[in-house]
Amino acid sequence: MLLPLLPVKTSYMVKVGDYNVLRVLREVDFGFYLDDGAEGILLPKRFVPEGLAPGDELKVFVYHDSEGRLIATTQHPKGVVGDIVKMKAITVTNQGAFLDWGLMKDIFVPKSKQLVGMRQGAEYLVKIYIDEQTGRVAATEKIEPFLSNEELTVKEMDTVDLIVYRRTDIGYLVIINNVHTGVLHFNEVYRSIGVGDKFKGFIKTIRPENKIDVVIGKAGYDRVEDEAGKIVRLLNENNGYLPYHDKTGPEEIYEFFGMSKKAFKMAVGTLYKQQKITLTKTGIKLLES
Repeated sequence: MLLPLLPVKTSYMVKVGDYNVLRVLREVDFGFYLDDGAEGILLPKRFVPEGLAPGDELKVFVYHDSEGRLIATTQHPKGVVGDIVKMKAITVTNQGAFLDWGLMKDIFVPKSKQLVGMRQGAEYLVKIYIDEQTGRVAATEKIEPFLSNEELTVKEMDTVDLIVYRRTDIGYLVIINNVHTGVLHFNEVYRSIGVGDKFKGFIKTIRPENKIDVVIGKAGYDRVEDEAGKIVRLLNENNGYLPYHDKTGPEEIYEFFGMSKKAFKMAVGTLYKQQKITLTKTGIKLLES
């Protein structure tokens, strides 16, 4: 007998919709059972790594199969409970939509959790959660109830994870660490971005009412060091010379270096002070160490 729909409470709780390290209990013809403190969770044969034996410990992802039973897999889903990810709608029904989760079983978005209705083949930004009524993993397009700036967990200059949420009149509304919202202003964007894109950034300013402005990349000297290192690498890859200087346009600099002109000038200044480069009328030249 396998576990019922809701996990049984034991001395340790299996995290549904997340990774767990579980001990192998026993082998059967169709796979292995893993220890959950009760009857065990099945790891189907197709996901069993070579050489697995009873007593071993294995990191697996646990979720419910189509019959509502807990099952384990060594596959890696596109997100775990709590994550905000972009996924493609595979099937759309009157009850809801099924999105490609990266597993054998697609993840369900109930009709009530959609904004304007989903279309097959389109991609949507959703949050993965546990449905309170069924105990199963599901997804919702209604992300904002999970976000709040009332009590901030970040401060200015902190490095954070950013997800592009939507475009506004002044820039992009972004999700910060899956918890807060902030604005990435257009004048801080130097490459093409879209809804669902993820990247590192930092908190530039926290304004009244906990409104947050963010910037892509790292803050302060760490950022300059990263970009200075990139310039040195590109110089080495181009025989020690690059035809870029103060008069080069910001678009051209971004296209080649992937950084703003301001960041480029700061990094070049750092390298010049360190006597790693020399400046010419037509570009920058790497000095021999």
